This record gives sequence, structure tokens and C-alpha cells, in this order.
Amino acid sequence: MLKTALKPQWIAFLIFVMAAAAVFAWAGKWQLERAILSSQPVNTESEIVVPLEELQVPGVAISEIAGGHMTEVTGYLAAESYTLLTGRLNYGESGYWLVGRLITPEASLPVALGWTPDEDVALTALAEFNAAPAGEEKLYTGRFMPTEAPDVPNPGMDPLSENTLSVASLVNIWPDFAGLVYEGYLIDSEAPPGFDVIESIPPMNEGAVNWLNIFYALEWIIFAGFAFFIWWRLVKDAYERELEEQEQAQGQVN
Repeated sequence: MLKTALKPQWIAFLIFVMAAAAVFAWAGKWQLERAILSSQPVNTESEIVVPLEELQVPGVAISEIAGGHMTEVTGYLAAESYTLLTGRLNYGESGYWLVGRLITPEASLPVALGWTPDEDVALTALAEFNAAPAGEEKLYTGRFMPTEAPDVPNPGMDPLSENTLSVASLVNIWPDFAGLVYEGYLIDSEAPPGFDVIESIPPMNEGAVNWLNIFYALEWIIFAGFAFFIWWRLVKDAYERELEEQEQAQGQVN
């Protein structure tokens, strides 16, 4: 059978089969890549820093593209407009967010400045920041997040305490608030002294494994294997025909 397989016509057919199998394998690889890409969780485009005025319009609900996008905006922190959020997790640990009001050329923007697990540090910083004059204008960079729904304080808690970053709640406690406000907040990529940078998680695509693509990939792999099987079957048939012809020739001689 090996001698039959090494004949020029079967070697040429084998080369053709290998080329066809390579095409089938490439098609299977392409289908598998499509299935993997559709389930890829991280939206890499959101990590490109885009100016906030190009990303979102003040007073309008955050678009799907803007939510979770890295952005930059120029502004200054307003005086006496700081607050603390309680029960905020940072890498799984509960603590406090220091939140300020950033005045931009377009509108006011809540900005989460930093996180600390220490209540004393948080309260001291809150008093110091609210006692200080308005901050200097500078460029802020961070992740732009949609506003959170206001939460009702638990029984026994300070009714003025906040544990969600709700723009609707903040505008009611900011002194002398007027004008437009962004329907979202900025997680600052830097933190004040004594605070940690707040964990900033990229948005996740709503992708899922495409089982149809995986099924197609398996089909192409089967086709590639079947091409080799056809070659082997034809070579075996030719070899068996040669044996039959030899037996018939020997019978006629006898």
C-alpha cells in the first residue's frame, strides 16, 4: 500500500488534499476567533482618553459610549462643596469616598477624589477641604461614570449621610448651585494626600460565547480530517484493485 501511495498521481492528490485541509483549518480558526472576540469582556476603546466636552453633553443622560470611558476635563474645585460617601468598596474593602464639585467651562461635575478606610482621616479631610478656598484650575483625568440612584439611609444612620454618588442628591446640598450639571461623575486618576486612588474598572462588553461559530469551527476541522480520510480511502481502494488484478493475472497464467 505504501508503494501505491508513493505513486506520482497519489502524491499529487495528497498535495491537493493538504492544501484543501489548510484552507479548512484556516476557516475553522477564523470561526473560532469570531467566537472568542464576541465574548471578549474588555472594551479597549474606553481606555482612550477623550475630552469630556466631546464625550458627553451636560444635562443629558449618559450615552452607552460615554459610560465608563476615560476622559479629561479642565476645571476647579468649588469651595464648601465637598461631601463623604460611606460604605464604598475599594478592592473589596469598605471605606469612604471624598467627593467634590468640579466647575468646568460647560457645567458642574461631581468628582470622586479619593478613598480611605479610616473614618477619622475622612472626616478631617472633609473639614479641611470645605474650609479651604476654591481650588486652582487644572486638568483632571479619570473615568466618567453614570450617576447612581439615590439611596435611603438605613434606620439609625445620619439622614444626611450618603452612600451612593447621586447627582440629583448632590445638587441639593451644593451651596449656591446654578447652571448645568453632568449626569455622571468622574473618578479621579489621582488622589489627595492621605487617600488612595479609587479602583476604576473598565466597562465590560455584553459579549457571550457564540456557539454557532464554535460549531462551524468544529465542522471545518472535521472537513479537514475528512479530506485526508478520502485520500487514504482512495489509495486503499487502488491498492486493493491492484491486488485483485494481480490475483486474476496469476489465475489466468495457471
